Amino acid sequence: MAPFLSKRDLQFQLFEVLDTAALPQRPRFAEHSREVYEDILNVAYAVAERHFANHAREADLNEPHLEGGKVNLVPGVQAAMNAFRDAGFFSAHHDEALGGLQLPWVVMQAVQAHFQAANVGTAGYAFLTIGNANLQRQFASPEQQEKYMKPLLEGRWFGTMALSEPHAGSGLADITTTATPREDGTYSVSGTKMWISAGEHELTENIVHLVLARIKGAPAGVRGISLFLVPRYRVNPDGKPGESNHVVLAGLNHKMGYRGTTNTLLNFGEGGETIGEIVGEPGRGLAQMFHMMNEARIGVGMGAVMLGYAGYLASLEYARERRQGRPASSKDPQSAPVPIIAHADVRRLLLRQKAIVEGGLSLGLYASALVDDLQTGPEEGREDTALLLDLLTPLVKSWPSKYSQEALSDAIQVMGGAGYTRDTPVEMYYRDNRLNPIHEGTEGIQGNDLLGRKLTQAGGRGLQVLLGRIEADLKAAEGLTGLDEIRTALQKAVGQCVGALQTLLPKAAELGPDLFLANANSALEMLGHTVIGWMWLRQASASARALPGARGSDADFYRGKLHAARFFATHELPRVRAHAELLASADRTTTDMQEAWF
Repeated sequence: MAPFLSKRDLQFQLFEVLDTAALPQRPRFAEHSREVYEDILNVAYAVAERHFANHAREADLNEPHLEGGKVNLVPGVQAAMNAFRDAGFFSAHHDEALGGLQLPWVVMQAVQAHFQAANVGTAGYAFLTIGNANLQRQFASPEQQEKYMKPLLEGRWFGTMALSEPHAGSGLADITTTATPREDGTYSVSGTKMWISAGEHELTENIVHLVLARIKGAPAGVRGISLFLVPRYRVNPDGKPGESNHVVLAGLNHKMGYRGTTNTLLNFGEGGETIGEIVGEPGRGLAQMFHMMNEARIGVGMGAVMLGYAGYLASLEYARERRQGRPASSKDPQSAPVPIIAHADVRRLLLRQKAIVEGGLSLGLYASALVDDLQTGPEEGREDTALLLDLLTPLVKSWPSKYSQEALSDAIQVMGGAGYTRDTPVEMYYRDNRLNPIHEGTEGIQGNDLLGRKLTQAGGRGLQVLLGRIEADLKAAEGLTGLDEIRTALQKAVGQCVGALQTLLPKAAELGPDLFLANANSALEMLGHTVIGWMWLRQASASARALPGARGSDADFYRGKLHAARFFATHELPRVRAHAELLASADRTTTDMQEAWF
């Protein structure tokens, strides 16, 4: 079985780059310790290795299909979900009163990273259920939480989010699913939802859908959208599933990746009445759903990182074992072929993968730590923390999704013919990850969100917080050995970002929204690469401090970090300049192109 995760790097990110070991100083985590977190991560690794990785290829080759009117999955999916439930991971970050361990969100994300790396398709069922329960915890009434959330935390029921429709994917303002009030305060829900992951299966007693719908008479656009809890089976007074709620599977979608996750077209109200309960106030549905979507965006970014990471480890193992060719300096055809890792171009491909996936992992965990700071950190810093998290979220989602795909392409290149065959897992990872640039909003949506909202909200305070934190880390790194390239390159990239934004942002009204946002992707790329450069500065700083006292494999680990930071500084951060110049110029090339010219 190919390796899928580096325990050493995860520990480094959590306890040497981030100060996760200090979280037990906060009252909510007072019963915890670093040893507790390490034990939980070890359990996650064991469950992922034994129950998730073991059927990843089988699930990929045998997609969900209908048998006798029911969705059939490979047996390993049920065994994996049972093991995940028995380990307590559905509720691990929730209150002890709800059966949880009150885990910090950063530790919970590290836990989930194991399952995303081992088998992202099967992990999807847990990922959606946890997000559904988190939304209910934030917005549902106590009665609804008792009725719908607790079974999710116990792993007896699973959850989904049902947003898109056949005619309205990202354009949620145009949804037509309707909710008609009933005399008892519930609603009759009618409509069709598309691309609903985990929307139908026999893994659990019930499925709880979070459905966006428009109450009859509500205004057009997003202001008229409300959120509803809609179970697959109606819930009896004793809390057990009862008769059908007429949520009908209209078809299965067959994707290029994530094949183990059932993906569905669902009809609500077919053959009878579908009854749902509104969450909170009418017209607040999209704002409430964004709580789950923003959480999911960080999760998608982490999933992309872990797919890229698994591909990197597989290609690294192959490069160390595969013998082919000789060094350019060797002229003896009778000399033994060398492992391909000895060739400079293979080392380049491996270094680029390392720089991408370890940088992306650092960013995903940093954002997750901000969630903890927002919930349990000092009160006086929470407003800035919220603005920084808002600013980083589109980057966390989009940068790893795009660049892990490039890393996986590099992994295939390292492995040559073996890379694109099904005898090795990398071609599966490549197909799986290609979905992530689309999941939870395309790059275009993330770019518009970043440039059109996140960089300007609160008078641009989020950007100032980001720049302040980068500057603090640059200052703290002064004098550390081996950091010259990354410090210099990051300072230059930051200056280029600031210059571009100071040129463009004041022109927003003059340019108009269409031209102002025309090159939003360059803002995403420019800031994304700069922030990953910052993550590499943080990793390099931790490594430079630890290296003098390190020996053996630990010393090699830290030297590898320093060299990857150097690689990112010299090979990747120079990209920032081109995007900064394009953004500052308010280039009209895309807006001036006419449809007839294509």
